[in-house]
Amino acid sequence: MPLQDHIPRIDDRRYDDIVAELRTRIARYTPEWQPVWTDVNDSDPGITLVQLFAWLSEMLIYRLGKVPQLNYIKFLELLGVELEPARPALVEITFPVRDSHTESHVTIPARTQLAAEAVGSSVVFETERPLIALAARLDAIQAYDGYAYRDMSQENALATEGFEPFGPLATPDSALLLGFNYPDNSMPQAPLDITFWVQEESGGVSAYDCATAETAHQAPATIVWEYWAGTEWQSMNLLQDETRAFTRSGLVQLKTPTEGAMVPENIGKLADDTPRYWVRARVVKSAFELSPQLLAVRTNTVCAIQAETIKGEVLGGSNGRPNQSFQLDGAPVLADSLQLEVDEGDGYQRWQQVGDFYGSTADQPHFLLNRTTGEVRFGDGSHGRIPVANPANPAANVIAREYRVGGGKLGNVAAGKVSAMLSSISGVDANGVSNLKAAHSGRDEETLEEAKLRAPQSLKNKDRAVTAEDFEALARQAGNVRRAKALPLHHPDFPDVQVPGVITVIVVPDSEQPNPLPSEGTLRTVCAYLNERRLLTTELYVIRPHYRHVTVRAEILALATADVAEVKDNIQSALTEYFHPLKGGEDGQGWPFGGDIYFSLVYRRILEISGVQRIQTLEMTLDGEPVPECTDVSLAVDTLLYSTDHEILVM
Repeated sequence: MPLQDHIPRIDDRRYDDIVAELRTRIARYTPEWQPVWTDVNDSDPGITLVQLFAWLSEMLIYRLGKVPQLNYIKFLELLGVELEPARPALVEITFPVRDSHTESHVTIPARTQLAAEAVGSSVVFETERPLIALAARLDAIQAYDGYAYRDMSQENALATEGFEPFGPLATPDSALLLGFNYPDNSMPQAPLDITFWVQEESGGVSAYDCATAETAHQAPATIVWEYWAGTEWQSMNLLQDETRAFTRSGLVQLKTPTEGAMVPENIGKLADDTPRYWVRARVVKSAFELSPQLLAVRTNTVCAIQAETIKGEVLGGSNGRPNQSFQLDGAPVLADSLQLEVDEGDGYQRWQQVGDFYGSTADQPHFLLNRTTGEVRFGDGSHGRIPVANPANPAANVIAREYRVGGGKLGNVAAGKVSAMLSSISGVDANGVSNLKAAHSGRDEETLEEAKLRAPQSLKNKDRAVTAEDFEALARQAGNVRRAKALPLHHPDFPDVQVPGVITVIVVPDSEQPNPLPSEGTLRTVCAYLNERRLLTTELYVIRPHYRHVTVRAEILALATADVAEVKDNIQSALTEYFHPLKGGEDGQGWPFGGDIYFSLVYRRILEISGVQRIQTLEMTLDGEPVPECTDVSLAVDTLLYSTDHEILVM
């Protein structure tokens, strides 16, 4: 986004401020007039001159203030530093099929729109790809540990506690069985999309391995997919597996066999004896360090993005002049979504979006797009072609055939909030549409101050991640990430050993929670962003911070004139903010990663509160364990502090 819209103000004095200041200086700077200049009201001629010069001064302040600011802004633009536009949130949506639907499946088109209630407004999401939602319901989950079956259907439905799909040991021949209820019908031959969510509290996604297809480690187990054919298990065609043997959340896509090949059966140990169609994931080879733990398994689930598609918007007509600009109605615009067409007399033709006109020739149909404001700009005839005026269509020969708008932190809605379909699809149970997990990765437009801080680092790294500072700066640009800390030679599985070629990045999202934790989706987003910019030989991990909860217990003696309740509230607020991971620390930029706790600084923080006379006693606890009095505390390098409440007694 152009930076002119965010020019800072050096001197914000206005006309009234200048007049008031001059009136206070009359007695000091014109002592010779004091015997006669006693009237400083608007009717006095001298005050009229004061008002005139105040008006002239306001104009000079405004114009002169623009000069250094504009120079700075233009310098950033010459360096190619512009404000990053807002980023859209992502979320997984489940579309259940009605029990009364008579067909074997329902097709959910791409760009199906849903709405979520956010703070003060609604947010629109669109599905990213088409989905074939099968009518067969996944209503039975069993875990087979090689010896016995365990019914996990209730745990899967609640999606709160999690369960072990292969039992506590995950030995070879253990299996996860998925039972599909489809009465009076045969399972059709169709793609079967199954989405798995790993239980985050199990530690499975606290550290995310950013391996690409070229650098991916071997999965910790070999798993084969099979279906029950009536007398035996038969192999199933696996199209895609993003889970790496259920160690990370993702999609598994299978191809069901020909219609009639799957036979309903009552298998295992269930509360009812309903015959079901069964699909299982069986462990062939196991090298799990810990048995995987799943939060939930869902079918008919697809990724949606915080966006709204706008089609057929007329921008206006070309007049044949250089450097023409047109305005889209919607903004911010999603990257690579605008399809712009111009009718120069031979029908509408597609024009190409470019980042700048430096490489464009006079006859190339190129245009620029300001994604934040929605401004479309054409070339000057030397760098970039000028759209020819069309007498047959003078007011509407420039049209935005399609584009998508959306983005912002507002899209990071909670679980279960994306539930309102904006258009009806026959066969879909609209009351059951929902998102099991919260949306993630939505980020507001970058501020000018953030751009000024990013500019020096952008000149150093040139959008490449090599040094620790590069990884930190780029991680903050990846999504809704407020803070990042890169740890060279640090491997999450071997924290006490320096491992060459490894770098671990800790990310903290921009959140209102006292201990902001990135979702697995945020970890994946940062991984994908850094993977495009890191060296191929770098082994990269993105992890959550490790939090420790700190509580202060103190007895405070207040001044006799102080409000005891107000002093207590101020101390509570000051300590909570001091230990905050985003606003705490001595500099107010967040508690430093691995930053030691100094008792003397905690004392000073309390003594600075107005109304405090002295501290009688002060104790601290970390995660409920008492800290020795007047003893500083050292923290691990990946650790941050947070607090929720303190026990303060003011006397």
